[in-house]
Amino acid sequence: MTTLAANPAAAKDPASIVEEFLRIHMIPDPERARQYMVKDVRITFTGGRRFPEPRDCTEFNKKRYKWVKKKFERTDVCPVAGSDEVIVYQIGTLYGEWPDGTPFEGNRYVDRYVVRDGLIHSMDVWNDSAELLLLRAGIPQP
Repeated sequence: MTTLAANPAAAKDPASIVEEFLRIHMIPDPERARQYMVKDVRITFTGGRRFPEPRDCTEFNKKRYKWVKKKFERTDVCPVAGSDEVIVYQIGTLYGEWPDGTPFEGNRYVDRYVVRDGLIHSMDVWNDSAELLLLRAGIPQP
């Protein structure tokens, strides 16, 4: 496995690392996206679902969506005082199709990444999909 630490791309800023990871992961090309992460990365999706590899995220999304992409709205970079870690928040909306082919857009998401030494050490993902699926099932919001 190639890592960015052995690659000139490691000199990129944390926001660029996260955005490039997401761009590649949305192709989807989870094997190539893996190079942006440490070997023992911690990936947690909405609902506390944990995945050891980006390809597991891709497989999960194949069950939830016919296809899905992210529209980036904002990337916030927050250095951690007294540490070499940087927290990167990637905020935007999801668009795509549900498994039955119905299109959707405007599904809010927030991703949180811990980046250190040019690599992603953890990835936490939250979005509105669960709530939207409940609405599609006829369960109204309170």
